[in-house]
Amino acid sequence: MITVIGNLKGGSGKSTVAFNLAVWLAVHGERVSAFDLDPQRTLTDVAEVRSDEGYTPLFSLHYGGADLVDELTSKSGEVIVDVGTADMEALKSALSVADRIVIPVPPSQADIWSTQRFLTVIDRVTTQKKPQICVFVNRADTHHSIRESDEAEEALGELDGVTLIHNRLHQRTAYRRSFSEGVGVFELVPWSKASKEFKSFAGILYPETREKKGK
Repeated sequence: MITVIGNLKGGSGKSTVAFNLAVWLAVHGERVSAFDLDPQRTLTDVAEVRSDEGYTPLFSLHYGGADLVDELTSKSGEVIVDVGTADMEALKSALSVADRIVIPVPPSQADIWSTQRFLTVIDRVTTQKKPQICVFVNRADTHHSIRESDEAEEALGELDGVTLIHNRLHQRTAYRRSFSEGVGVFELVPWSKASKEFKSFAGILYPETREKKGK
């Protein structure tokens, strides 16, 4: 399955999500091919830290080229694509063959507007193959008295043609710390709130993998 993690607006946390999903799948014994199509190469940086520090399992990393569509569709196992608007041609190519597009949305009105525009781009590009589109609140507020995350999720639920994942990923220090160390957030402190919420999130996207390993 080709899963594209993307959004039009920067700062959505897509590279963090892509990296953690790739590691989670690899830990569960899946063959994983990750494509870093963002010129910032954030996914590449964290993958190199993981390798340099000797953490396993690793996942294969690719950058795409002139035949990006062929590269994406030729990979067996699970394919994770991290892509942004800095390379619009790569973005369109990845969207055109995606089985699923996962859109992380921080809780702000600007990010909601950006997501709406992204859905328009997806609709224009995916004329031959319509992917599943999943949206969720990323970097959600951790304090219950702050309502922005609730409001953002409500707005996302009103969008047409998308699947809303109610499992939020919160703005937690654990994500930044684990990312800088090259480990999945669920590897850093397995019993932490961040670990539990991410494993639940990954299990929603990959239920067969979760059931196969029982965790």
